[in-house]
Amino acid sequence: MSNIIEIMTKNPVCCTPEMGLPEVAQLMLKYDCGEIPVVYSLAEKKVLGVITDRDIVARSVAVGVNPMAMSAEECMTYPAIIVKNTISIEDCCQIMEENQIRRIPVVDEKENCCGVVSIADIARYKKDHLTLEVIKNISRPHSNSLRH
Repeated sequence: MSNIIEIMTKNPVCCTPEMGLPEVAQLMLKYDCGEIPVVYSLAEKKVLGVITDRDIVARSVAVGVNPMAMSAEECMTYPAIIVKNTISIEDCCQIMEENQIRRIPVVDEKENCCGVVSIADIARYKKDHLTLEVIKNISRPHSNSLRH
């Protein structure tokens, strides 16, 4: 059984809760990612939540709030669903399916963010039915509510 550390994106870009949405969006653009872990501090990187491009749209633009005046904390999804870097790829896939999430932060033994796993990472690694099942189950329709 393979470990998630083998396929995760290591040392992902992170942001802090007080970081403004324009800066968060610039990080997403610069690092070509749709989710950024929100950490208490950039020194220790304990995960508080995550912020996605969808969070920014759904919690600001879609409800008529100016995103230019908002912080990551105001739009992030929390608590974050995370996995430890010792988890198997199969167990990580199961957690992603159960929670219908496309990306998940990975933490080390000190609970600091050390990576992110996406369905694209899984697809590159597992070229079999597991990938199709994960994508199918993550993509099934669910309620319109966002965790918060």
